[in-house]
Amino acid sequence: MALPELITVEDLFSPPVKAGATISPDGTRLAYLAPWKGRLNVWVQPVDGTEDDARCVTADETRSVLSFDWTDDPRWLLYLQDDGGDENWHVFRVDLDDPDADAVDLTPFPGRRAYLELPASLPGKAIVACNKRTEELLDAYELDIATGEMTMIAENPGGVAGWLSGRSGQLFAMSLTADGNAVVQQWDRAAAALRTIAVYDGTDYPLGIFPMVVTPDGTGIWMGSNEGSDLTRIVRLDVATGAQFAVDAHPTLEVDNRGLVAPVVPQPLIQDRRTGELLGVRYLGERQEIRALDPHFAEVLAAIEQLSDGDVGLLSSDLSGQRWVVGFNHDRRPGHTFFYDHATGQSRPLYRPFPHLEDKTLAPMTPVTIPSRDGLELHSYLTLPPGVPPENLPMVLVVHGGPWARDWWRFDPEVQLFANRGYAVLQCNFRGSTGYGKAFVKAAIGEFAGKMHDDLIDAVDWAVARGYADPQRVAIYGGSYGGYAALVGITFTPDVFAAAVDYVGISSLANFMRTLPPFVRPNLANNWHLFVGDPSDPEQEADMLARSPISRVDQIRTPLLVVQGANDARVVQAESDNLVEALRHRGVEVEYMVKDDEGHGFVNPDNSIDMYHAVDRFLAEHLGGRQQ
Repeated sequence: MALPELITVEDLFSPPVKAGATISPDGTRLAYLAPWKGRLNVWVQPVDGTEDDARCVTADETRSVLSFDWTDDPRWLLYLQDDGGDENWHVFRVDLDDPDADAVDLTPFPGRRAYLELPASLPGKAIVACNKRTEELLDAYELDIATGEMTMIAENPGGVAGWLSGRSGQLFAMSLTADGNAVVQQWDRAAAALRTIAVYDGTDYPLGIFPMVVTPDGTGIWMGSNEGSDLTRIVRLDVATGAQFAVDAHPTLEVDNRGLVAPVVPQPLIQDRRTGELLGVRYLGERQEIRALDPHFAEVLAAIEQLSDGDVGLLSSDLSGQRWVVGFNHDRRPGHTFFYDHATGQSRPLYRPFPHLEDKTLAPMTPVTIPSRDGLELHSYLTLPPGVPPENLPMVLVVHGGPWARDWWRFDPEVQLFANRGYAVLQCNFRGSTGYGKAFVKAAIGEFAGKMHDDLIDAVDWAVARGYADPQRVAIYGGSYGGYAALVGITFTPDVFAAAVDYVGISSLANFMRTLPPFVRPNLANNWHLFVGDPSDPEQEADMLARSPISRVDQIRTPLLVVQGANDARVVQAESDNLVEALRHRGVEVEYMVKDDEGHGFVNPDNSIDMYHAVDRFLAEHLGGRQQ
């Protein structure tokens, strides 16, 4: 037995040939992402056309475009872009009638950011939440897409974390009280004031209430609620009375919340493009499950699920609900995308994002459940390298970010890189991960560098006890919170890991919290302050420092690679600089990579390729796996 053919870093981390396809409202065109001058840009082609008919309609050769929207006017397409990863998103307009014309920045406000909604009740308009007036507060504006004129329709009085528009022209807000309770409110345009609809315990919603979608008639809001329940289900909040009414719930799974922290992941509520009515709800366990709430959509869903054994990913239809484009998530067949015509029952493949990757060379991701030392079930994923006995392997423990996020079954190029090199890969949804009920999330309160880390060690011990992993050859790798976890691993348990990679990770919890950007501050009461502490309180700051790797650098003797984006707005470069400087001052060798045009996670392919070449070489040196 032998490992399959070596997959190059370039094969895994170069841009997909196509990705993210959606169908136009009239069902005649596709828009998708594809490379142009080494960066992903938006391309448009007729549904029944070929690649020869495709044209590139954006021209960003600096940074890949990741998010775009059709508008109700077939002339205009909108997309979001920031500057070098600073997360100050601007709304750009593309003229599809003149694709050679430059894109127009509709929110040209330096140092400001914007979010976009396209309500069906406002033809030719968009609702934009933007902090144009003051950096700390998002106001709501009506944007005329054709002229670019922005008109303020609601001034944030303070405490509004986000705005929500309805098809009937209403405007709603999700706010926080001074003590952290979550408040759903309606904006009264005549009085220029907010009216409270309902108040919820904010500690049950560490990242805010999600999802929230206004019903087509404007009398209700479909939202995720765990009030009186451990699992989040979908309810209808009556706008007039504040009463909740059940809409849909799964007996054992939570509503899929990945789209809250990963906007490129499909939202959990599937709606009729023309009417806005609710068609289905996505739930997520080991795999995704979609519950259809509409008879027509149930027929469509049954048909498209026959196209692949993956999980339904991006899904869009024309206004008639007959023509559909669907992409599938799969551990070894990433993003295969199809066109389906429900009127005829005919379907055809549109593209494979990575046609050069073969199923047989990729490794299956297997769900496993690991018991924690105090009795929790840690739902995890184990990926074993194909072609070799699953015994006594070098292993990489991959820790997800957030921490209010989760790992899920999918094609993950990092995981596939490690497995192809001969490493077992373990991804553990430690306590605090979302998707397993609010009690599991709250079990992480006060447990940074405590029981959250114990869960990771328990996962390593589980893999060793079952013979998968060689205890002398285990590495820890992670980004953001996962980077913090990697640093905790080599400072609090320095004998466990043979190597560590910290990717945009936190070294000082107190400094991290003090330098967070204004756009994440509204929710601090229910996440970072609740789970870790408030650095303005000296006693809490002392506890935070005791849980911070920067205060234990004298324990580090494990080989370490640190990777950082210079424009990171969430985990500023000082978090990595201070750690590396402290280690080098002690004479400890540490590898350090900084990219000047990246933020909180690399987007540009050349930077990603550089990084993973470094990770590949680093792990081969310290775990003994093969490398490119």
